[in-house]
Amino acid sequence: MTKHFSEFNKDKATVFPVLFALSFSHLLNDTLQSLIPSIYPIIKSNYDLTFSQIGLITLTFQFAASLFQPLVGLYTDKKPQPYSLAIGMTFTLTGLAFLSFANHFYFILISVALIGTGSSIFHPESSRMANAASGGRRGLAQSVFQVGGNAGSSFGPLLAAGIIVPYGQRSILWFTLVALIAITVLRRVGKWYKNYLLRVHLSKSKTWESFDNKLPKRKVIIAVIILLVLIFSKYFYMASLTSYFTFYLIEKFNVSVQTSQVYLFIFLFSIAVGTLLGGPIGDKIGRKYVIWVSILGTAPFAIALPYANLFWTSVLIIPIGVILASAFSAILVYAQELIPGKLGLVAGLFFGFAFGMGGLGSALIGNLIDHTDIYFVFHLCSFLPLIGLLTAFLPNISTTRKK
Repeated sequence: MTKHFSEFNKDKATVFPVLFALSFSHLLNDTLQSLIPSIYPIIKSNYDLTFSQIGLITLTFQFAASLFQPLVGLYTDKKPQPYSLAIGMTFTLTGLAFLSFANHFYFILISVALIGTGSSIFHPESSRMANAASGGRRGLAQSVFQVGGNAGSSFGPLLAAGIIVPYGQRSILWFTLVALIAITVLRRVGKWYKNYLLRVHLSKSKTWESFDNKLPKRKVIIAVIILLVLIFSKYFYMASLTSYFTFYLIEKFNVSVQTSQVYLFIFLFSIAVGTLLGGPIGDKIGRKYVIWVSILGTAPFAIALPYANLFWTSVLIIPIGVILASAFSAILVYAQELIPGKLGLVAGLFFGFAFGMGGLGSALIGNLIDHTDIYFVFHLCSFLPLIGLLTAFLPNISTTRKK
């Protein structure tokens, strides 16, 4: 980026340097977060953990990552905090340092809770910043922002396979340097956002945070409930793959830990591709149609997955990741259009609920595996995308700028 962020000050234009900076920061943030599930096979072996304890680690991380997000979003809707993203990344850095030295199950829980808290602070305000830089292309802005996070999530298994597996848990400390890079970028983005807020305040101009719809309150409430149920189905199913796919591959196909991480990377990278596609397509054809295809369209591939051999497993996880991930950008922007003027609150609610469902799903699935077996659980979870049929009850909405 050759120009300073503050030079890009056209409220009606999409500010791509800011969007790319936010996406890059999201990539770094979620790369660091994705190290947690990527090291599960290592810490399970080192500390003789059960699947229930693995699920509890995920629940602790996701609970911390979800609990504060709606509160952060509600607060920043009233009082925007341009530099809060850098503060959140500082929590992540501290958690990584603790995790690299953790030698007990409870110490691991404290470490992942700090990393989760950093995520709680990061997501609501960064989503508002992406909206501010969108120039009205909200689906595109959310997709660019979120694809960084999904791409970062896909890198975690590769980094774990290339660095943490051969060099051990202590090598996690090197990733604090990544957090320092993110803090530097986020301070610059914060400066742009501070100038943006000042321009809006002085000009009293309408921004793309000021839009409205014509739906009655009852329909809005029902639509939000349906969206949250769809988030439940999406993230419970994703929890079965992100937390336990490596164990499934090792048990069923007898692959090595490093090989299983490569397959997990393929799935997570497919999620990144789907995220990038979902927002712009929703801007063009309507978000409801994207939600329809994304949740329900995953079902035939998900149902076939438990019956596939290793080759077809590697093939099926690609459309599963691409199709399933295309929903979240559309769901988030659809929800923000349902509840105008509450961008931070909606972002915090949906990011937080998504993380919470992922954590709860991981804990429940881990416990179920301990009491049954991993094959039964993968068969059971494959039917979750059928909940996408509820999309039929979502209203068609259109938004207009407030006068």
